Amino acid sequence: MRLPWHTVELGRQKSLTSARAQVSRRTTIAGGTIALAMASMLAGCGADPDPDPVGPALKPGAVSASAPHANTELGKRIDGAPDLVVAGEWLNVGLLRRFYARHGFEPVWTTRQAQADSLVDAVLRAGDQGLNPELFHADLLRRRSALPPLDRELLLSDAFLSYADALARGAVPIERRGDDEVLTPGPIDVPAALDDALGSPDPAAVIEALAPTTPTYRALRQALQMYRSGNGATTDRLRKIEVNLERQRWLPRPLPADRVWVNVADERLVLYRADRPVFSTRVVVGEDVQINQSPEFRATIEAIFYNPPWVIPSDIVAKEILPQVRRDPNYLARNDMVMLTDGEAEQLPGPEAGLGLIMFDMPNRFDVYLHDTPDRYIFNHENRRISHGCIRVQDPRELAALLMRQPIDVINQGIATGRTTRHNLPVPVPVFVVYETAFVDTDGALQFRPDFYNRDAAIWQQLQRGPQGQVLTVQADNRPISPAPFSRPGTPTDHELPG
Repeated sequence: MRLPWHTVELGRQKSLTSARAQVSRRTTIAGGTIALAMASMLAGCGADPDPDPVGPALKPGAVSASAPHANTELGKRIDGAPDLVVAGEWLNVGLLRRFYARHGFEPVWTTRQAQADSLVDAVLRAGDQGLNPELFHADLLRRRSALPPLDRELLLSDAFLSYADALARGAVPIERRGDDEVLTPGPIDVPAALDDALGSPDPAAVIEALAPTTPTYRALRQALQMYRSGNGATTDRLRKIEVNLERQRWLPRPLPADRVWVNVADERLVLYRADRPVFSTRVVVGEDVQINQSPEFRATIEAIFYNPPWVIPSDIVAKEILPQVRRDPNYLARNDMVMLTDGEAEQLPGPEAGLGLIMFDMPNRFDVYLHDTPDRYIFNHENRRISHGCIRVQDPRELAALLMRQPIDVINQGIATGRTTRHNLPVPVPVFVVYETAFVDTDGALQFRPDFYNRDAAIWQQLQRGPQGQVLTVQADNRPISPAPFSRPGTPTDHELPG
């Protein structure tokens, strides 16, 4: 009889470092000591996300933003206060300082009227990208001739830099999202990108080229135009399109041609090779309750474990396992579990083990992994949101064979030994766990899915701006009620208990 995983409460997550450290204490398995590099997965149930590109480096030879500059009027204005406001709207001092450091803190647009007009036009059509032009001072840009010259200079630069930044890494960058939404592209030098635009015959095209070019992004933009030209009865669908265009901007440019793609909202995994889907299977994902939701992140599958045991952390043992043992002295034996000297417990490998017979080693800060499950019936359910965050794969042997580039008979032979063994992939494969409620499927058709984690509304709210650039707080019926800073508590990440 298996451990009734669904009755076990989550414990607090240990750090990746401490989880990996405990592997060195593993006992002898099948006659030999196996150093399980997937300890964090055994102890819980995700590589660290991409580094936060809040401060990307300047191009070689560019002037450092912190370097002393001429005592110009523009320089004094930028450095004169921690906050910079033009006509009641806040500007991004950090981006402005880095941009003008490249130009000796002298005005740029007074001698580049054609480039400025081209970029203004690009900002005013930001709606074509699913972005609200008011995020980039659209109203003030239309009235810019009435502003004092220095205010106009700063406003133009801030609008162009902010729009470029939004296209390159999202209008809701990683530092303004919840702890469970950590997908982000590589670092981008936005001031350098604006300089590239200045030297181009089509400055707007250079900035707009920072946006994604994925099939989903293109299809969502086309759908946006179609729904906007409709009869106005598609507000919810329009918002879903805008939100998922934003999620596309959180992805790397370009996406790896070979990748594992898990769309939690679709409850499905797709393996791509050379940017073409070659395998698809159903998955089980985290429950709807916030503490158990599957996060959005990127990792790398490094290896595959056959016959993995599952290590239960000491805090869960104390809270959930020991009370069971006190009520039933045979509880551990019935569930193929043994107590370890450090207060943890281990469920031995086997067909009834919580991780099943295969686990995919993809170390990450969330301790979320792809793995098998003995409960095969759950893949027949339409609603497969029943895990504590990890991803259970319906056809793990087929996926393992494709990743190992071996016949499935070889995979079966490795499992049949009954021993816990680790097998490195010939080439590590990136894996993306995403939450796309609007996307292009493997047949090229645009699909929509329910927002069962209720994440769309939080993103859409961040994409809106009221007076003075404040974020609008909205009621359930989507009517704005008051300007307020946006904040969404991060999702705690705890140990996964396979089911």
